[in-house]
Amino acid sequence: MKMVIIGAGSGFGSRLSVDVLSREPLQDSTIALCDIDENKLKTVQTYIEKVIKTHKLPARVVSSTDRTDVLKDADFVVISVAVGGPAYYDEPYSFEIGIPAKYGIKQTVGDTLNPGGIFRALRTAPALTAMAEDISRLAPRAIILNYTNPMAILTWILNEHADVPTVGLCHSVQGTSKKLASYIDVPYNETGHWVAGINHMAWFLKFTHNGSDALPRLWKAMENPEIFATNPIRFEIMREFGYFVTESSQHMSEYVPWYQHDQPVMEQFGSLADRVKPKRQSWLKDMGVKTEQADSIELVRSHEYASEIMEGVTTGIPIRFNGNVMNDGLIDNLPPGCCVEVPCLADNMGVHPCRVGSLPPSCAALNRTSINVQELAVEAIRKRDKQTAFQAILMDPSVGAVLSIAQARAMFNEIWEAEGELLEAYGR
Repeated sequence: MKMVIIGAGSGFGSRLSVDVLSREPLQDSTIALCDIDENKLKTVQTYIEKVIKTHKLPARVVSSTDRTDVLKDADFVVISVAVGGPAYYDEPYSFEIGIPAKYGIKQTVGDTLNPGGIFRALRTAPALTAMAEDISRLAPRAIILNYTNPMAILTWILNEHADVPTVGLCHSVQGTSKKLASYIDVPYNETGHWVAGINHMAWFLKFTHNGSDALPRLWKAMENPEIFATNPIRFEIMREFGYFVTESSQHMSEYVPWYQHDQPVMEQFGSLADRVKPKRQSWLKDMGVKTEQADSIELVRSHEYASEIMEGVTTGIPIRFNGNVMNDGLIDNLPPGCCVEVPCLADNMGVHPCRVGSLPPSCAALNRTSINVQELAVEAIRKRDKQTAFQAILMDPSVGAVLSIAQARAMFNEIWEAEGELLEAYGR
């Protein structure tokens, strides 16, 4: 098996490589690392070589700053890149958070929807379309596993440009399902779940304990003020719309209009985007890895889906995961052709999304408010059209909650000018 990681200098490069090496059927793999930052690339390669040597594994690792050097005959290509600068600090991220903040828009992370997510998609998509073309040409049997945000918009774009199967991966479902087990005080390995919707706004349609419905127990747990306080926005959404959502309270606050106005619940989240540079500990926790295990040469496995999918496809033993794929008859009451997050199976015939049917109307209604924005952002990328990008901004729930059209235009123009050459594909 050959795995290529584009953007290997990110935390995903070392973490996913160790995940692969931790699985016996994959321990003779070729791990090919690619990053434009030669120093980061060398650091990750040295670490992986040390892990391989320590455990006397037959795997080999190669690297290059040019992806075309390593893509040939890849079985899997992981994409985890930040285009234009660091993903969550410094420029251009600081433009996408700071400029909207001047106009009164609260973004706690800004990587999925909102002005931050839209502009991140605009500056990232041209690079990903070029990657998709190279992968299609050099690795025609590969499966693309995309970790780059905004997940829904960019996985949508990759599916339109790649001639190979593409699925977007996130760890929201894994992390949230573990939280739900803790809320009802049961061992995680005794629980089950069925989750569907869109990335960062998928819904726990079923949650079980030893095969029995555990959702009533979750509603009961929500009545505990201490439990409610750990996830106030998600529990409030559950109370009003009927289902628990996959993404964190701070993230969920960005996707709906009701938390843009000053209210006490936002105090704990409002400055999160300013503090992400040192948040490695929290990021690792999201991946299911303890901070002290981050640089361990032991075969510590995260709960990321990538290596599990690779094992399922390589061995033919089916595994189930939640993936971001195109809505080809999967969710009836979301638009055909949009990007949805649904249960999927992986085996030696590839990735097979599961049909969900219809979401509860309340959940579908919330999803569609995000899909409206995503669809316009995708159209702007397709057409390389600045005006369509502005329409996506206007449709964003956070923008509509705070700004007039004229104010939104002024904010949009300010971000556009700040990002300069990063948006040259769209004209000036």
